[in-house]
This record gives sequence, C-alpha cells and structure tokens, in this order.
Amino acid sequence: MTSFRTLKTLSLCLLIGLSGSLTAAELSSSRPERQGMSSERLAQLDAVLNSYVEDGLIAGQVVLVLRKGRITFSATNGMRNIEAGLPMTEDTLFRIASQTKAIVSTGIMILHERGDLDISHPLSRYFPQWTDMEVAVASGNGSYNLETARRAITIRNLLTHTGGMSYGSGPASREWEAAGFQGWYFADKNVPIGESIAQMGALPLDAHPGEQWIYGYNTDILGAVIEKASGKSLSEFLTEEIFEPLGMDDTQFYVSDAEAERLATVYQPDGNGGIEAIPATNGMRSQGLYIDGPNISFSGGAGLTSTANDYARFLQMTLNGGQLDGERILSRKTIELMTTNHLGNIPFRAGQGFGLGFYVVTDLGLRGSLGSVGEYGWGGAYHSTYWVDPEEELVVVYLTQIIPATGLDDYAKLRSGIYQAIID
Repeated sequence: MTSFRTLKTLSLCLLIGLSGSLTAAELSSSRPERQGMSSERLAQLDAVLNSYVEDGLIAGQVVLVLRKGRITFSATNGMRNIEAGLPMTEDTLFRIASQTKAIVSTGIMILHERGDLDISHPLSRYFPQWTDMEVAVASGNGSYNLETARRAITIRNLLTHTGGMSYGSGPASREWEAAGFQGWYFADKNVPIGESIAQMGALPLDAHPGEQWIYGYNTDILGAVIEKASGKSLSEFLTEEIFEPLGMDDTQFYVSDAEAERLATVYQPDGNGGIEAIPATNGMRSQGLYIDGPNISFSGGAGLTSTANDYARFLQMTLNGGQLDGERILSRKTIELMTTNHLGNIPFRAGQGFGLGFYVVTDLGLRGSLGSVGEYGWGGAYHSTYWVDPEEELVVVYLTQIIPATGLDDYAKLRSGIYQAIID
C-alpha cells in the first residue's frame, strides 16, 4: 500500500496545484483556495480517510467534492480488488445500491413535468393489482390481523417512502418471503421489474399509506411505473433522459464483460478486525449478479452501478436547478419541490425530513452535525454516501464497497473534514 499511497498523494497535490484541468465528462478542477477551501485542510482530510485503508477497515474509497461547480477535492485510496492487486481509480465502478433512488425519482418528475403522469395519481392507475390494499396489523405472538387500507397509495407516497411497504420485513413477512420478496436485491430475477411489482400487489402492506415513513420497495415500484408511463424499459428511459444528456457514460444497471475489471470488489468484516472479499454468490451480501446474470430486472430502488464522476454530475445538475452544461433535465421549481420536506408530522430523523427522493435537513441543531439547513442526500447499502449543500454550493460523493459496515465512523470524519476546510 505504501508505494500506491505515494503515487496517490502526488496525484492529489497535482489536482490541488492545477486550475481548469478537466476530468471525466468535462467536470473542471480548481485550486481549492479559488473555491473558498483550504488545500492544507483538505490534505488533512485525505490522510484521515486513507487511515481507514491503512488500518485494514476498508479496501479502498473514491471521494469527489465539488464546490461552486468545480472539483475542489478528489482522492482515491487503496484497492478496488486486493486479491488481484488492482488500485482504486477515478473511473472505478461501484454498486451504488440505494443511490439509484434519487435518479429514479428524477425520472418520475421528468414524466410529471411532461404530463405523462401526475404524482397525485394512485398507483392502481398503473398497476390495478394494487387496488383495495390490505394492511397487516400485528396482534402478538407473530400473528396479525388484516385491515382495509384507509386510502390509496399515490405516486407521491412512493416518492416519500410513505407507501406503507417495507422490504418484506413487516408483520406479514412470511407471506412476502414465500412470494420471493425480502430485501432490496433484484439482480438475479429473470422477469422484468413490472412483473415483480404486479405480483407484490397481492401482499399485505405494513402500514396504512401516508401515515408512516417506511423504507422499502417504494422506488422499485416507481421504476415499474416509469416503464408503464413511458412505454420503455427503465434502463432505456434513464439512459435517454438522464445518462446521455448529462454525460453519465459509466452509469448502468449491469456491467459488461469488457468493463468487469473496473467493478470494485465487495468486502465484509472478517471477524478479526480486518476485511475479506465476500464470496461470489448471489444475494444482498454477495458480489451479486451485476456481470453474470439475467440482466433483465432493472431495480429502481438499488440496481445501478456508477462512478464518482458520473454521480457528481447528476448531483450538480440538481444543485444547478435542474440543468448542467446546457442540458436541462428538470425545472428549478421541480427541484425545489423534490428537496422540500413532505412528511409534515410523520416521524423520521431528528432535524431531518424527507422530500421526493432525498432526506432534507430542516433543523441543523436537532440533526447535530455539520452542514446546512436545506442540505439533501442519501446513501447506499455498500457503504456509499452523498449529499448536496445548496447554501455552501457543495456536492459530495463518497464511494466504497463493504457490507455490513460494522463500527465504521468514516462518514462522520468525511463530513467534519470537508466543512472544516471551508475558509471563505
């Protein structure tokens, strides 16, 4: 690791010292001081993040920070594949899991703007199997009673994770498991996502729609709605409407054989304070069938692979009010709606609400960590995270591949390290 660390440090110094150089897809770089950040303090952050690699807690990481639209900090640490001796690079591909949700939510809002759907529409308009839903209410001893849902599930409910369904872990978990739905992993299914969603409609909900925030299949369902409303596969729609206009050439649901070597290996704690590669088996805690598999089921909730540069371009588009490099994806008012709290009095997290695809910071003191009111973001199951801080004109992307991320506090160090580097 030492020689690679030296090369990586030289690369970081080169980035800090240059202004106006280009990385992937025309994201321009700038000396941190020109963007109101400290080179010295960012170097401290880099050392802290790299310590997680040197201590054997993660295999590697890619970090990308944009301020005022320019790359102000970019770092690659460690290895994307320890066993094969392959280092992390800026173009390393990652399974971004639930970071897929923000992109699919954007797809829904594209259709909303065009009038091809309305987020007030009931889900049953697109999937009649979700009409007259029932809710499983726990009654003790592992049993439950069924109640008729008090209201229909709307597209807006799905965008805000108030649709009433989990990832198959609610009171009727046995029925969900028997139907083949538990957890967020769809890469092994050999049927289109719409068939899976239609089948789900026969299963009991975990809560009445619109009454609780429950993390679950909401955005997978939205992906299937996009297919119904657009007449295209989710992959085709996102490619044509988001990836191609934004120059996100490395974002896709499945990785080709030619690009397989770029896909980072997933690691797990080894029980002895280190890490080991997860076996190349199927399922949520595996390498997954993102290269060898049916390549049919496009999971809107957790299916995409991408790079730090690609995802940063997507986020910068949202920070710019819906456009990037002359390509408008959404209107400024739609972005405002997406990044506003929609939960009202529904409990979520201290100091945070939820918009249409993102958490939204509503009270910085209650949240209790550095940032700004109006910040929005989310993360992924393989221990990736991102956020956008409009007040500071800041975009942050942090990608790594470890599950479960037991005992890691790198998110907190990343956040404090970025904000302590702001000097303007």
